[in-house]
Amino acid sequence: MAVRAGHGLLTGLLRCGRCGRKLHIRYWGKRGTAARYLCEGDFPTGGRYCLGFGGSTVDKRLSEEILNALSPLGVEASLAVIEQRNAKGSDRREALMRQLQQLDYEVHRAFDQYNQVDPANRLVAEVLEQRWNEKLEALTKLKTELDSEELAPQPLSRAEQEAIIALGENFASVWNDPACPMVLKKQIARTLINEIIVDVDDDTQQLHFIIHWQGGCHTRFDMPKPLSGALLHKTALEDVELISKMARRYRDDEIARVLSKLGRRTGKGNRWTQSRVASVRKKHAIPAPDQAQLDPNLLTLGQATRYCRVSDTTLMRLIDEKILAVEQVAPYAPLEIKRTDLDSEPVASILERLRATGKLILDGDTLTKQQCLFD
Repeated sequence: MAVRAGHGLLTGLLRCGRCGRKLHIRYWGKRGTAARYLCEGDFPTGGRYCLGFGGSTVDKRLSEEILNALSPLGVEASLAVIEQRNAKGSDRREALMRQLQQLDYEVHRAFDQYNQVDPANRLVAEVLEQRWNEKLEALTKLKTELDSEELAPQPLSRAEQEAIIALGENFASVWNDPACPMVLKKQIARTLINEIIVDVDDDTQQLHFIIHWQGGCHTRFDMPKPLSGALLHKTALEDVELISKMARRYRDDEIARVLSKLGRRTGKGNRWTQSRVASVRKKHAIPAPDQAQLDPNLLTLGQATRYCRVSDTTLMRLIDEKILAVEQVAPYAPLEIKRTDLDSEPVASILERLRATGKLILDGDTLTKQQCLFD
């Protein structure tokens, strides 16, 4: 059977360290070629999955183990194993093919029964539909198992054996070459490895592997559990919190400007834009600002200058001298000033004197408060 690009390198080799079941492979992504290894556990009977993890990072790590273990002598030993596996594998493949033919017949028969039932007889239709679905699920699992058997190494000619032995001298470069077909890598992996036991530590999120090599040797190693795309590219919590706070008063473009000024990036490492902020708001159900619900007592620096009829430099002097209180959601975010603080003392008197005399006196002016003795 032809092997599509993107299939996991370790298909059929992984066994769950918790329940002992073989791990299945699922395909994700836009092209359906991104592998994910999954142990179903007792999920089909109403339970839950044992474990699951992305295939790409694990395949790379196992490739390193294969390259470390492989040598010219190891290649020769592996070739000897191929013949032994072929003898056992051919009988099993024939048995699986017979099961597949029988199950394929049962699937078509179940569909015919379901297709012929009167739709008005719902109870019978539901029973027949469930029976048909169960047959389809069994057929899918059997095909997966047969795929694993089909990937087993086929008998090699003497010329092919000599060519493989020659490749042992420079095997790493051949393995890592983009032109090296995945099906060849899988055949080599199955030649070297009997099976791989895998478990995960739920607390540390570390994967624990035990490789059972052909010949009885074992290799143990740990690695961090690969993060899914959703987690790997997840927006940082502090960014979501900042967006949530600013969205109460400010537009998406203003929020994007602040995030960019802070040097923040999206989960995928992109620059923040108005549309990306809007996307995060939608994902986290953060509402846009409602102008009718905005607190009229809270002014930005620009609004405060227009309200007081003074320059922003004047207000910044008052802020720097701790005379006028100001709030700010985050660095580079707009300054927020309360209207009541502008109308309260001593700010109100200072600004009134400034408008009347053109002088900004911050520490008080006692002479102007005394009554003049002379006309």
